[in-house]
Amino acid sequence: MQTLNRDIITHTNDHPLKIMQFGGGNFLRAFVDWMVDVLNAKTDFNGGIAVIKPTEGGDYSELKAQEGLFTVILDGIKNGETVEEKTLVTSVQEVVNSYTEWDTYLKLAENPDLRFIVSNTTEAGIQFNPDDSFEDTPPRQFPAKLTRWLYHRFHHFKGEASKGCVLLPCELVENNGMALKQAVLRYADHWGLAKDFKRWIDDANSFCSTLVDRIVSGYPTARADELEKELGYKDDLLVAGEYYHSWVVQASVSVQKELPFSQTNLNVEFVDDLVPYREMKVRVLNGAHTALVPVGYLAGIRLVNKVMEDEMFSSFVESLLLEEVAPTLDFPQKIKQKFVADVLDRFRNPLLQHQLISISLNSSSKFSARLLPTLKDYLASEGNLPERIVFGLSALIRFYKGEADGNPIPLKDDPKILSFFASKWKKYDSDFLTLEDLSKSILCNTFIWNEDLTEIDGLAEKVAQNLGRIQSKGIRPALSDVLNKC
Repeated sequence: MQTLNRDIITHTNDHPLKIMQFGGGNFLRAFVDWMVDVLNAKTDFNGGIAVIKPTEGGDYSELKAQEGLFTVILDGIKNGETVEEKTLVTSVQEVVNSYTEWDTYLKLAENPDLRFIVSNTTEAGIQFNPDDSFEDTPPRQFPAKLTRWLYHRFHHFKGEASKGCVLLPCELVENNGMALKQAVLRYADHWGLAKDFKRWIDDANSFCSTLVDRIVSGYPTARADELEKELGYKDDLLVAGEYYHSWVVQASVSVQKELPFSQTNLNVEFVDDLVPYREMKVRVLNGAHTALVPVGYLAGIRLVNKVMEDEMFSSFVESLLLEEVAPTLDFPQKIKQKFVADVLDRFRNPLLQHQLISISLNSSSKFSARLLPTLKDYLASEGNLPERIVFGLSALIRFYKGEADGNPIPLKDDPKILSFFASKWKKYDSDFLTLEDLSKSILCNTFIWNEDLTEIDGLAEKVAQNLGRIQSKGIRPALSDVLNKC
């Protein structure tokens, strides 16, 4: 079987380079590159992508060998029906390693057609490093590389406003567009670059904050042979993900006109304010994950879709979202219900082997960011605590004991936090603490929760009651008691 390349595919087209993309990992390929293919097929966008290797490790040799081609496999549940889609993505036209092809990288800045810059360099990617020098080829941090490229473009086109770019960072950083712009301007100051360049950055470039959402599981090892037989070629860059996708972009009307997503069925939305959309995603999707992980794991379940196959746990997640989370969101009821339904469909996807332990990383801080604001808003509006969220917190505290049914739980969190939980549970097991003492001593730890949770009226008492049920009955009967009370 031949390896995928442009010689064996007769229906690939060359497109003028309009997009420079920092990163060629699974997510960007199954999200942005796949979307650009749809734009090229359904509209007159006609844009190619130059993928830039932003980090030193690896060389994108497979992407180069396959001449930018790869196949995206999408599976999921849509309106209760199983869907599958296979797409040969052809939009990547060029692959450049900034560490070994620095001159080629800078030369791209001279391309008059290049207009859009996309990135996904992880949350740690949008950083300023004072050790980065203007003379480095390349500097280490992504914003430093970007600043060098923009400065080269500014000089080549003599500061022409029309040669500015639209930047669409996909890093999961709050207000990522502004964070990237601030990093670029900070490098401009650090390197003593001209004031005219900084004005050009401000006036001619659009740094758009975005919110991305699609679970991409990566290379489908278990079914790769079967898929390649169906496709008729060997593809070392097969990438699998869920059918669901969402890209919310905070941008001007002019940017919307340049990106004709409205002419497609892609779930891309341009908005004036990203904050409420981010809050809905964090509270619903991420909040549900944080609640279901300890509950499911303590019951012996290891995958998200298996949690959703269990009628009681599925009811717990669904009612938590509809009755406790959704009422705290400032969106029309129809939009909230649709978003919740989409999330539940995604969780039920049998082909996404989403390990609970994988999404349990730093669960204590995740509770503070994802569920605590909901708990407090619900209490303020309803006058009582949300029982299911409180149970999720109780299960989380039990989860952080680091043991379930006599087996260790491979917890991953700040060592200081793990040590704290271990010491408290050890004191409880040695009868030095009652459940009430345990609950209060854990909830008052401001290092973990960023505030003293014992100040929330009735919370410590409810957590202690839930812990008592979990300890004496087990997680299932304890959850059953809570759901019956609701």
